[in-house]
Amino acid sequence: MFRYLPLILKNCWRNRRRTFLTIASVSISMCLLGVMIAMYHALYLSDATPEQALRIVTRNKVSLTVALPESYKNHVKQIPGVREVMISNWFGGTYKDPKNFFARFAVDPDKLFTVYKELKIPDDQRIAFERDRTGCVIGRDLANKFNIKVGDRMTLTGDIYPGNYDFTVRGIFDSPRSSEEMYFSRAYLELTLPERRRGNAGVFVTVIDQPSSASRIGQAIDNEYRNATAQTKTESEQAYLLGFVSMLGNVKVFLIAICAAVTFTILLVSANTMAMSVRERVREVGVLKTLGFTNGNILGMILGEAVTISLLGGTIGFLLSTVLTGGLQHSPAGGFLPPISPFEPSVAVTCILTAGAIGLISSLVPAVGASRTTIVEALRSTD
Repeated sequence: MFRYLPLILKNCWRNRRRTFLTIASVSISMCLLGVMIAMYHALYLSDATPEQALRIVTRNKVSLTVALPESYKNHVKQIPGVREVMISNWFGGTYKDPKNFFARFAVDPDKLFTVYKELKIPDDQRIAFERDRTGCVIGRDLANKFNIKVGDRMTLTGDIYPGNYDFTVRGIFDSPRSSEEMYFSRAYLELTLPERRRGNAGVFVTVIDQPSSASRIGQAIDNEYRNATAQTKTESEQAYLLGFVSMLGNVKVFLIAICAAVTFTILLVSANTMAMSVRERVREVGVLKTLGFTNGNILGMILGEAVTISLLGGTIGFLLSTVLTGGLQHSPAGGFLPPISPFEPSVAVTCILTAGAIGLISSLVPAVGASRTTIVEALRSTD
């Protein structure tokens, strides 16, 4: 069959407009499929990074939005295997315009870069941040987006915590994933709050001695407050991040449904295209048979043509998905997602093989019909 490859490739471009539109359709569909698969892999199948494996997060058992007493921190630190504990509060608020969304957290400045070791910042900037109660640090992506430099002023208008909060940018850090994030001193936030709202913690981010201790330490924390008014739920950092994603609904079913719908739709489009292509070439099939081409040769060439076009579209679609996935990783939403690899081999294989299967299945029925057409019937066809 490989000796007919030049003929197959030439037939692919006999109707260039239709071929281009078919490749474009498959590319766009496989691009969307690639992004969905990459997200699914990152959310539900990927392993934690070495830094993430050493972090567990304790929140209120009722909901992410319900606070815990900050006094729990001292008890957590006393559990064997705990190296460090940091309080982190989601701030919310607005920077200049409600459209300027990015993550904003009130944290313990002296523990931030110990807990999140993957965040890299010059020592002088880190020290300046720790010493300035009204200082803040921001990610490189955020700094580039708004053209912010060290020493600039930033003002947030609070919603969860009403009021205007003025900060001085003391440092810019780099992160392996999205760095559209801002951290500032929790002590500064506490001073602005009325007495009744002080002393609360959003979550406790705990660094443990080794990944195998996560389950034991998590159970110890939750058992400590099993009968307390504010009960806790301790989970891995990955599970905690999925908690944010789950607020959108059943994301797993959502992703699977989109992938299935995209595959089925492009299968129908491709089947219609191939049926039209074969119907136009019935007389040509008759001519080929008079020249000695067998039914198997005809079947192989038509299938090969469809699979070639689909594989080309699938490859282009995967390359486009890597661009979109990379953009998603560095978007504001990327901070709430596990690391997403822009070039994931499993995603590439899935996209390209799915495209090939679509080409094969969509052309199988018309190809079989054409290969079984007799010479007389083919030559009598008026196309």
